[in-house]
Amino acid sequence: MATIRIPQTDPKAGVLAQRTEIDAAIARAIDGGRYILGDEVASFEREFAAFAKASHGVSVANGTDALEVSLRAMGLPPGSGVVTVSHTAVATVAAIERAGLTPVLADIDAETYTMAPEALRRAVSGDVRGGAGARPVIRVAIPVHLYGQMAAMTEIGEIARSESLRMIEDCAQAHGAALGGKPVGSFGDAAAYSFYPTKNLGAIGDGGFITTNDASLAERIKMVREYGWKSRYVSDITGLNSRLDELQAAILRVKLTRLAAANARRREIALLYDEGLNGVVPTPATRPDAIHVFHQYVIRVPGARREQIRAAMAERGVGTLIHYPVPVHLQPAYKGRTWLTGGALPATERAADEVLSLPMYPELTDAAVAEVVAAVKAAI
Repeated sequence: MATIRIPQTDPKAGVLAQRTEIDAAIARAIDGGRYILGDEVASFEREFAAFAKASHGVSVANGTDALEVSLRAMGLPPGSGVVTVSHTAVATVAAIERAGLTPVLADIDAETYTMAPEALRRAVSGDVRGGAGARPVIRVAIPVHLYGQMAAMTEIGEIARSESLRMIEDCAQAHGAALGGKPVGSFGDAAAYSFYPTKNLGAIGDGGFITTNDASLAERIKMVREYGWKSRYVSDITGLNSRLDELQAAILRVKLTRLAAANARRREIALLYDEGLNGVVPTPATRPDAIHVFHQYVIRVPGARREQIRAAMAERGVGTLIHYPVPVHLQPAYKGRTWLTGGALPATERAADEVLSLPMYPELTDAAVAEVVAAVKAAI
């Protein structure tokens, strides 16, 4: 079996690029002596909120918790419907259910892989598959900014306002993206981020974050993340335990200083792929007036040939992954659920059959990108 010389992602490379600063940050956190919600967390919360151009920032243990805590902080009636997409990491749907709410899955736009506004409208209006039990009242929309591409937030925002929906942006794959001059996370009531190691801003472990411009919501988010406490040991509301530790906060502070440059390099790599693969395979579309931060660079290949193409590329030492091979609504744990889907999801199912993620991380050299392009052409 061939050795993979160019992996699909390489979080270690990002750590090594800042190893000296990261080692110093870890030592600083250890020497600080306060390891939960100390100075490193407080500083990182201010710094990331400033990067995201948000008034308030609250760190949590991971990206799934970021969604769950945001939903719980909104105080929604149990079982309320939350519209999101099926072409996403299952964490998005898991968080909805953990918050005691009902996921309703809408189809995606075939070009951008993000929530189709008309599908959101259909889900809210009542065109929802399933017949047993009472239809949930739709109260929240969670558009997912997938692969570094922002969803159609102007249209989605208009629907949310017209239907009196709360909105949480799932920004787990879109740190630093923008649309129409507005930063990702600034369109909804709150925004949830993941710092999983492979993300554009990745920890050396798990981590998550919530931004909002609503001071009262920010206060409730802080309470929910730590047992519902406003003052220590007194739970004013029910909450949970979801805290970013000092070591991860210290590491993330270092890596945040390089995030804008890393995103710029991702866009350079994407341009090289675009030029090299033009006319060979369908390449990613970028929404007009948007800054795409290319968490993934995703091509499309015929489903029947995808595994053959992956194998051929692996023989040349090039790694690939599929984000994501099985839509949530077709996974064993969710298949057949009442009220699960807002109508048929043809674009979602076709994407799951065809998408293929090429190597994408800031440390990729131009020479490595050329090798990937050659491997794609040879495999095709």
